[in-house]
Amino acid sequence: MPSFLRGESTLKDPELDLLGTVAGKRILHLQCHFGQDTLSLARMGAEVTGVDLSDAAISKACELTKTLGLDATFIACDVYTLKEHLDEKFDIVFTSYGTIGWLPDLDRWADIVQYFLKPGGRLVMVDFHPVVWMFDEHFREVRYSYFNTETIVEQEEGSYADRDAAIAYETVSWNHSTSELLQSLIDAGLILKNYREWDYSPYACFRELREDAPGIYRIAHLDSKLPMLYGIIAAK
Repeated sequence: MPSFLRGESTLKDPELDLLGTVAGKRILHLQCHFGQDTLSLARMGAEVTGVDLSDAAISKACELTKTLGLDATFIACDVYTLKEHLDEKFDIVFTSYGTIGWLPDLDRWADIVQYFLKPGGRLVMVDFHPVVWMFDEHFREVRYSYFNTETIVEQEEGSYADRDAAIAYETVSWNHSTSELLQSLIDAGLILKNYREWDYSPYACFRELREDAPGIYRIAHLDSKLPMLYGIIAAK
């Protein structure tokens, strides 16, 4: 957080490569959490609106916006209900890292994406690869299906920021295969322009990771054998 407050961007190379120049663009950031990526886009000259389910996260995002003197709008709501809270069109809909796994229905999500895009607008998305979510937390055992065959309920400890934090909680999520994701976008009328995969995570947010270079984390005992990220550009 101190480095962000001093002006450092929280956006990573995969999404920056896909986003390209955003100055002057209107961007809708879905599931924006505390809004640091949203505000990083604002610093790059974009006109941004961030959306998240968490009232606490949006409150923090608004606080950061005021502290930094940036121009950004934040909305607290379920992404599925966004049409009830916003009536604007955007050049880019952006979402990244640990987002759609919390959503049970990708067809409803894809409809939200297409609804808020201008004609010619783009979805830009980077997220953790569904292969990652098949494994147990130590990446030793395939525990879950690659396909969306069940609601995944887990007892977790720690957080993505600190795996050893003294926090215990239950999570409910869904593993969406690449085909399910892409088909939801196609069915919503979007045209796939770019699909990429990366063999690393830019965050040290899993167990058993090794930092091979600054900001390049791979599963130590699997090297670069697994895809860890994917990226999408889809156009309306």
